[in-house]
Amino acid sequence: MLNCIDQDGVRNGYDVEQLKAARERLTIPLVASGGAGSPDHFRQVFAEADVSGALAASVFHSGAIRIPDLKRTLDSDGIEVRL
Repeated sequence: MLNCIDQDGVRNGYDVEQLKAARERLTIPLVASGGAGSPDHFRQVFAEADVSGALAASVFHSGAIRIPDLKRTLDSDGIEVRL
């Protein structure tokens, strides 16, 4: 798990560039953390940084994003999720 602390809690998106740089060097699963604010941020990090997973907290706790809705959205975009 790579927590991009400068992005954590601000809901402006994951630090995709930092995650891409980490992905280039790692052969183990990489989980993005810090920055999710919309379903598009999840789409972007999976598409551009090739992460194994992405986590978030405040957007779920506040109700800004509903987990079932996000899962349906990602699934419809061809991103593997557990429904």
